[in-house]
Amino acid sequence: MRTLIKSATIIDVSSPYHQQQKDILITNGVIEKIADTIKSTTSDTVVQLENLHVSCGWFDTSVSLGEPGFEDRETIKNGLETAAKSGFTAVAVNANTYPIIDNKAGVEFLINNALHTATKLYPIPALTAKSEGVEMAELFDMQQSGAIAFGDYNLPVENDNLLKIALLYAQNFNGLVLSFPKNNKIAGDGIANEGINSTKLGIKGAPALAEHIQIARDLFLLEYTGGKLHIPTISTDTSVKLIKEAKKKGLDVTCSVSAHHLTLTDNELHGFDGNNKVNPPLRRKKDCNALLKGVQNGTVDIITSDHNPIDIEQKKVEFSTAKDGTIGLESAFGALHKVLDLETITACLSTNPKKRFGIKNHSIQEKEIAELTFFNPEIAYTFSKEDILSTSKNSVFLNKKLQGKAYGIFANKQLKIK
Repeated sequence: MRTLIKSATIIDVSSPYHQQQKDILITNGVIEKIADTIKSTTSDTVVQLENLHVSCGWFDTSVSLGEPGFEDRETIKNGLETAAKSGFTAVAVNANTYPIIDNKAGVEFLINNALHTATKLYPIPALTAKSEGVEMAELFDMQQSGAIAFGDYNLPVENDNLLKIALLYAQNFNGLVLSFPKNNKIAGDGIANEGINSTKLGIKGAPALAEHIQIARDLFLLEYTGGKLHIPTISTDTSVKLIKEAKKKGLDVTCSVSAHHLTLTDNELHGFDGNNKVNPPLRRKKDCNALLKGVQNGTVDIITSDHNPIDIEQKKVEFSTAKDGTIGLESAFGALHKVLDLETITACLSTNPKKRFGIKNHSIQEKEIAELTFFNPEIAYTFSKEDILSTSKNSVFLNKKLQGKAYGIFANKQLKIK
C-alpha cells in the first residue's frame, strides 16, 4: 500500500528536510522516499491539500474519553476518531471513568478497545485505588499491562506520605507519577479564580495559592525521594517560577499546561457560561503571559488539550453547579497557533511529551515509520459547533477566533483526513 503526500512543508527540527516543501512517499507504513517531486501511480493514495504542512505526530498527554461508564459523554471509538482528525497520532487517556481504571484489567480494557486504530491509546490509570487518595493502586502490574504513568485525574494526592511512598516505589520500575496541583483545603468551595472578576460577579473564588502550596509540597517530596514527577495543567505565574527553580536544582520534574490556559483568562466568566468552568480555573492575563514565556523558554515542557467531554445535562446549567471540563482536541492547534510559532507547538505536542512518557518519536526521514500530522497553519476561522467531532459539545473555544486547522494524520498504516 502506497500513500503519496504532495507538496508538504515539513516541520521537524530533527529532519534534514525541516522547513522544506517536499513530496513524501509512504509504503506499508514506512517513509520510502522524500524528494522535490515524486510521480504517482494509479494505485497510489494521493494526499494533496491546500498549504499542507506535515510534522511528527502529535501526542496529547491528557484526554478523557468517558468509556467505560460514561459512554454518553464519549466512546473510545469516537474519541480516537476525533483525535485522529484533530491531528493526534497518540493520546494518553485519563482514569476518570466508571469504574475508575486502577488495575491491570482496566488498563487492558482500554488497550484492547483501541486495537488497530490510527490513533494509539496509552492509559494513565489511577495512582490510588478508586482515585480516593487512601491507598496506592497496583502500579507495577498496570505498567506491565501497558500503563505509561499514574495519576488521579484532576484530584490532588492529599496524603503527603502516600505521595512520598508512590515516588519511592515507582523508582523500582522507572514509573512516572502525576500529582494534580491543588490544595483542597485552601481552594475550599471556590469554583473560579479568586480575583477581581470573581468578586465583581459574586462567584466564589479559589486562590492561586492552592496551586502553589501543592506544587511546593510535591517538589519538596520529590527532592527527598528522587524519582520522576509530572505536574499536569499548571495555571499560574508562580507555578512556573517554582518549577523553574526545581529544574535548576536538578529535580526530575516536568509539567504541562492546557491550550485554554495559554489563551483565555477569567474575563470569560462574564456571561456565566458553564463551558468556561474548568479545573484549574481560568486565571489572569498575567498568568497567561507567564505560562507562554515558560513554554518558550522550556520551563513548561508539554501542552495538552486537557480534553474532557461533559454531557449537556451537567454543562447547560447554572455556573455554580456545572461540572468542570472542556473538550479541546478539535480546537487545540487553532488556539495555540494564535500565540506560538510552529516549532514550539510541535515540540510541546510531539517531541517533549513523547520523551517524557517514554514513547518513540519518529522523525520525518526516509526509512522511518510514518507517524505524521497534517495541518494548515494559515486558516483563520471562528470555532463553531460544526467544527466539533466529539459526542459532547462543551468547548471553551466556541465562537472564538482561531488560527490554523489540522487536516488529519497518517499513523499505524492508516490515513485519516477530515
